[in-house]
This record gives sequence, C-alpha cells and structure tokens, in this order.
Amino acid sequence: MKTKFGNALAALSMMGVLVSTSSSVVAAQPIDTPEIRAAAQNAATRGDHESIAKYYENSATQMQAKVTEQKELLEQYENKSYLYGRQAQDLQSHTSALIRDYEKSAEASTQVATLHRQMAARLNQNHAASTQLRKSATGL
Repeated sequence: MKTKFGNALAALSMMGVLVSTSSSVVAAQPIDTPEIRAAAQNAATRGDHESIAKYYENSATQMQAKVTEQKELLEQYENKSYLYGRQAQDLQSHTSALIRDYEKSAEASTQVATLHRQMAARLNQNHAASTQLRKSATGL
C-alpha cells in the first residue's frame, strides 16, 4: 500500500515540476514589448534613453533572478535524481537549457541597456556643447 501511495505522490509532484519548468520557455533576447520597441524607436531625449535603459536593466535583473532559481532547481535534480526516476535526466537537461537561455537574455538586455545609456550620455554631451556654443556666441 505504501509503495502505491508513494508512486502516486511522486507522479503528482513530477507533473507539478514539469508544468512549472515547461511553462517558462524564453528566447535568448531581451524582453521586448510593442510599447518598449516603439519607445526605443522614437527616443529623442536623454530622459527617453535613460528610461529605456532602466527598463532593460530591470529585465536583466529579472532574468538573473530566474537563473538563480533554475540553478537551485538543477542542483535539486542532480542531488536527488532518484526522486525523479526516468525523467531526472530530462529535467536536468531542460533546466540547463533554461539557464543558458535566461543568461543569454540577461546579457542581451544588459547590452541594450548599455547602448541606451551611451546614447543618453552622447545626447547630454551634445546638449552641453551646444549650450556652451550659445553662451560663447552671445558673449562675443
């Protein structure tokens, strides 16, 4: 009786794990929405670029949190593979793939954020230079 109950419990927990890990598939690119893409295309001011950079930095932080979560799961799968039976290797493989994808996505988001920070800095320098030119032109 205990073995049937134990097998049923293991099957139920396995289904829960499979559902939770398979529902979080991500592409290896920064998280974009139509709104953020439009904002990035129409960004004209330093503030616009800084806002977009902050969005992508937050996205990278979220991806890093997911990496940490998946690494903990992977450690569980590796250390207690006997609990997962035949699916242990599949779970390990799937979780490793998720970790790689989340890391790539975090890196891509960080790169986009850096790019927008650089654009904001350039706009700030151009604004400072044009202000200096105006001051020197009116002072002459």
